[in-house]
Amino acid sequence: MRTPSLFPQTAPRRLGATTPGARARRAWLLALLASAAAVAHADDETEREMLARIAAELQQVQAMVTEAARSAPPTARIKFRYDWLQRDLQMLRDGVQQHVDAPRQPRLVPPLRGDYRN
Repeated sequence: MRTPSLFPQTAPRRLGATTPGARARRAWLLALLASAAAVAHADDETEREMLARIAAELQQVQAMVTEAARSAPPTARIKFRYDWLQRDLQMLRDGVQQHVDAPRQPRLVPPLRGDYRN
């Protein structure tokens, strides 16, 4: 049994002379493409929003670490290295922010040479 094709092999028609079935198929395909693009865009935007939230939370954690460093007892036998924690948190925050701020356009990639023999 042959399944019907979305694009039947018929003689080309003039642009204005399409059948209702062909218009419906074209509209269905356009709607499908638009919804796929919207889902991909929504996923990308959702990820960016979540990462921006993480960066904001890291900023708040950094403020708490600064406050904890100020209130740390100066005579403690074992000292917590707040400066190291602060540096690591900043590195995390910078990495997240770089990804959020990165352009969403394809980057130019240099072509491979391909010939590795002399």
